[in-house]
Amino acid sequence: MIPVTAYTSFIKQTATKLGFSFCGISKAVRLDDDARRLEQWLSKGMHGQMQYMENHFELRVDPAKLVPGAKSVITLMMNYYPSAMQTTDGPKISKYAYGNDYHEVIRSKLKELLFEMNSSIGEVNGRGFVDSAPVLERSWAKRSGLGWIGKNGNLINKQQGSFFFLATIICDLELEYDDLFAKDYCGSCTRCIDNCPTDAILPGKVVDGSKCISYFTIELKDALIDESMQGKFNNWLFGCDVCQDVCPWNRFSKQTAEPAFTPLPQILNLSTKQWEEMTEELFKQVFKHSPLKRTKFSGIQRNLKFIQTN
Repeated sequence: MIPVTAYTSFIKQTATKLGFSFCGISKAVRLDDDARRLEQWLSKGMHGQMQYMENHFELRVDPAKLVPGAKSVITLMMNYYPSAMQTTDGPKISKYAYGNDYHEVIRSKLKELLFEMNSSIGEVNGRGFVDSAPVLERSWAKRSGLGWIGKNGNLINKQQGSFFFLATIICDLELEYDDLFAKDYCGSCTRCIDNCPTDAILPGKVVDGSKCISYFTIELKDALIDESMQGKFNNWLFGCDVCQDVCPWNRFSKQTAEPAFTPLPQILNLSTKQWEEMTEELFKQVFKHSPLKRTKFSGIQRNLKFIQTN
């Protein structure tokens, strides 16, 4: 008989040692309901120019397509709530981008967890994912008992709110499964909907990605931002945290203990003038390990010009 209890305990304890805040495990099944919702969302064009969202549809909803023989989906949450906030009235940066790129930080931890699983349990066929493949992380987090999906589309944890990165490991190891988080604690609260600067959050827990400030400032590759968004960015240069900042559950947020997410002094302190005077060479040097490199220097310049004309 497979000692599933011992394996499950080992995985969760190792995840804690590696710095993950929460770990939940769900049975690997095809996500039929999520497939229908995703299809409807895509058909309405709410992904904007994020064409990659249309790709590999079956991989998104069926873990066995990503890992043959998949039995379990391990969902991991890592807190990124910063130890300090921006101090100037300069352009605003989303908190997730204050420190090092989470892809690099979490990917190494997933590799270590898989290594520990193989070393202590035996040969495990598994793959770790952190925004790197078509995985519906929030759905798996809910199925793993880690929280509920709020009206702003974010996974909300009852103990610590929503300032978390989500990652998953899909593997062929049978484990003990956590109960689905069936309750929704948003209640009648509509703060995220009411405060969204671009009205991107719709009733029914639907976020129109093509209207989100994060989409325009990070994902959009066009040289210009649509004029219809003029005056709505509230000085956001990279990403947007409004729907999380107004969420009552984030009063329980705790500072991250991950050193790699320590805020860069430049992000906390740069003024608008300093951003305007920054050279591409300096940008590459300062932000070489930062999520800001994703939008490139040209994207930052475009965003800066747009919010300056607001």
